[in-house]
Amino acid sequence: MSEARSNFLAAAPLDRIGHRRGDAKWLAAARTRGVYLPVWRRKALVSAAEPPEPLFLGHAALAGKDHEAPPGECVLLGERQGQPCFAFGLAGEAPPLGGGRFEDIRALGEWLAPGDAALLAYARAMIVWHERHRHCGLCGAATRSTEAGHSRVCDACQARHFPRVDPAIIVLVADEDRCLLGRQPAWPPGRYSAIAGFVEPGESLEDAVRREVLEETGVEVRSVAYDSSQPWPFPSSLMLGFSARPASEAIARRDGELEDACWVTREQIVAGRVMLPPAVSIAYRLVEQWFDAAPGRRLAVEAKAGPWFSRPDS
Repeated sequence: MSEARSNFLAAAPLDRIGHRRGDAKWLAAARTRGVYLPVWRRKALVSAAEPPEPLFLGHAALAGKDHEAPPGECVLLGERQGQPCFAFGLAGEAPPLGGGRFEDIRALGEWLAPGDAALLAYARAMIVWHERHRHCGLCGAATRSTEAGHSRVCDACQARHFPRVDPAIIVLVADEDRCLLGRQPAWPPGRYSAIAGFVEPGESLEDAVRREVLEETGVEVRSVAYDSSQPWPFPSSLMLGFSARPASEAIARRDGELEDACWVTREQIVAGRVMLPPAVSIAYRLVEQWFDAAPGRRLAVEAKAGPWFSRPDS
């Protein structure tokens, strides 16, 4: 297991205060004195300055008649530096608020401070969940927000729905000299990454690692070891990072998920044989840890000196 450190989008700097979600009196007061993170078309409101920062709005700024929402539709994220912090979904064809700009968090990448990015990702994930669950999955009736936005209830059949995350494994298969990378057709030209896939029902994480690598590349693996996790709320994934050793070498793409798969050395990475995923991704971290395990090697130094560098917006 790697040294303890947070991946990008992890560890939002707040106390989630779950015990307050059902406290109606506390919530009523908190909505007035709290700050709000608006989300419009799945984009977050950030400052126009560089580097950008989240724009925290007061209650009065969201009380306009064109974008007022019922109090129950706000989502309590937690307390940030002792102050209640809410996510607030906005509608409309045009950005409804001035003073900043709405941006996709992924496009901003590492230009955002890690804590700010994690907080905005949390806000986005909750608003998207509400957008997708306006109706009951059991009977189809309309649902309403409860528990300060952390559940939805169907009054027709009394079903209660909670936010869910989709677990997905991502694994770097490597030995001392080479690592196994794959490429999806939709990615930018030259982009390669670690092997990833969703965990299936009734499957352990270790079994998911073995299955995904075998299905996508034909390579068998051994010595599967957990590394770390990264929330990836686009819309609701949790990436579970692993490393593994190869038990076979021949590549045979079986399920059509990948356009290409290949073994890559450190020298080939530095020379630009492949373009790695953005530096904010857990995939990059897995590659970096393997690369840096060789004596005297540092990916952060050698990649920037080479013919390519994985920009946060690439």
